[in-house]
Parts: sequence; C-alpha cells; structure tokens
Amino acid sequence: MLLKKDKRIKKASRKIYWITTTLFFIVLLAFYLIITTSGFWLEQIDHFTHVKWVAVLDGQGPDMERTNYVAKLMREGKVDSVLILGRRVFKDRNNADFYVEDFMKQGDFDSNSVFLARHNDPSTLEEARTVIPWFKKRNADTVLLITGTAATKRAAKIFNTLAGGKPHFIVSGDSSYVFVPERWFSNREAKKIWAKEWSALFLSWFDLWNIDTVGVADSAYQAPIRSLSEERRVDFIDLQKMLPSVKRKIDTLSTPQPADTTATQSKDTTTTAK
Repeated sequence: MLLKKDKRIKKASRKIYWITTTLFFIVLLAFYLIITTSGFWLEQIDHFTHVKWVAVLDGQGPDMERTNYVAKLMREGKVDSVLILGRRVFKDRNNADFYVEDFMKQGDFDSNSVFLARHNDPSTLEEARTVIPWFKKRNADTVLLITGTAATKRAAKIFNTLAGGKPHFIVSGDSSYVFVPERWFSNREAKKIWAKEWSALFLSWFDLWNIDTVGVADSAYQAPIRSLSEERRVDFIDLQKMLPSVKRKIDTLSTPQPADTTATQSKDTTTTAK
C-alpha cells in the first residue's frame, strides 16, 4: 500500500516538474519574442511612389536626418512641397529656422514650395491640431509624415484619427542609426526611446478615445504657416519699415551740433571783471 502511494507521489512530482519546466520555457520563449519583435510593433513604414505634400515633424537630431531624407526625396521628384515644423527654442528663434537653413543648402529648391510651421506644441497630438486644418484648407489628399522610426505607428494613428480620413496621412521613419527595431536592446539610447514610445503609444489610446476631428475652422486658433518665399518678403517689408527711423538716427548723429558758448562767455566775463 505504501509502495503504491510512493509511486503515485513520484509520478505526480514528475508531472509537476515537467509542467513547470514547460511553462518556464514557454514564458522564456514569449519573453524572447517580445524583446526581439516589440521594436517592430512601434514601426509603420508606408510605401509610396509620389506624394504632393510631406510634413517633417519636430524632434530630429543634430544630423538633421529627417530634412536630409526629405531633401533626397525632393531631388528625386518623389515629393513636391514640404512643411517643416519646429518648436520655439529661444526668445526669437525656432527649430524650424535651423532646419530650413540646412535644408535649403542641399538643393536648388523653390522657396514657394517650402513652408514653415512655427509652434510651441509639446506633443504629436498638438502638432496634428496645428497642421491638419492647414492641409484641409488646401484640399490635400495624401500627406507623408516624417518622424522618428519608433514613433511612426503612433503618429499615423494620431494624425489620421484627428483628420477623419481627409487628408490621409502615410508615414516614414527617419532612418536613424540610434533606434534599430531588431536590436533596440543593444543600445542604451535606443532602450530609452523604446520605453518612451511604448508609454506614449499607450497614452495616445486614452487621448484619442472619443476625440473630435479637426476642421478647417480650427486653423483660426493656430499660428500662421507661410512659405519660405513669404517669410523673406515679410522680413524685407519689416526692414523697409525700419529704414526711415534708421535714416533719422543717422542724420541726427551726422549733423554738427552748435558749440557750447556758455563756458566761454563765463570766462570772458571773469577776465573783464579783473
């Protein structure tokens, strides 16, 4: 009787051992698959042959990888016009100023097809609210978004939800060497991007819950978006307005001032009295 009981205990122990071992390897395999594939779950790359509009979201690195990519697309004739977004970084300077300055050095681009969107939006959601009314006003059909590779899926979801399907936004990454989806866990900076983007993706689901779409009328609440050509004309007009006051200042400085005779008269009076 005891022998049979011992056999049952041993058999149950072996069964528990194999179940535990199997579950351990299943969990280990699942963990491995999540680690190695979760970088791709953040990514969405849409293929295209030609689009009229491309929007470069703010946040690129010092190598200007996003505007570099757009410059390449424009030279190849794959895009016609570009909208460059940038946040304010100094009292009177904006990231868009630095981006467009470097961008225009990379080709003979028409300044009428390069647009600047200066903003102070802290998130992709607010960037979408800024530019979607502008694109709707111009009846844009398809717009290519350029953002970080790890942010492509989130950006596409945000922009297309707020736009309500018009225009349709497709996305492409910036080909950054920092975040590579298949080996994000081998680089400390990439790990931080991975954690940040997964957190932002989860939060965006809550932000977009039952949210209203953005229409043309909402553009009244945003800063004006102008082409580089218009920017230069505005700067020239501002300079023209300054010229009269500058000229008056120059004339004032160049006009000889009458000599101060008070001290001389006082001295002559003193001499005569003596």
